[in-house]
Amino acid sequence: MSNQPETALVTTTRVSCDGAKDIPGGAALGHPRVWLEIDERGYVDCGYCDKRFVLKGSPADGADQSQLDDVASGASR
Repeated sequence: MSNQPETALVTTTRVSCDGAKDIPGGAALGHPRVWLEIDERGYVDCGYCDKRFVLKGSPADGADQSQLDDVASGASR
C-alpha cells in the first residue's frame, strides 16, 4: 500500500478542491471547497484531504513526490 497522496497535474496556479470530484454524489461526500494557490515550488497540498496539485512544467512536475515536503496553500517555508 502506498502512502503517497493522490496527485493531480494542473495547468493553472489557482485550483479548487472539494475532496469529491471523482466520487459519485459529489461534494456532500467530500469536504468544503477550498481554493489553493501554487507558488514557485510548483505544487500545493489540500489541507483537508492531502491531495497534491502539481503545476505542469514546474520544478515539481516529474519529481519524486514522496521526496517533496507537504505544502499547504499560504504556508511559509
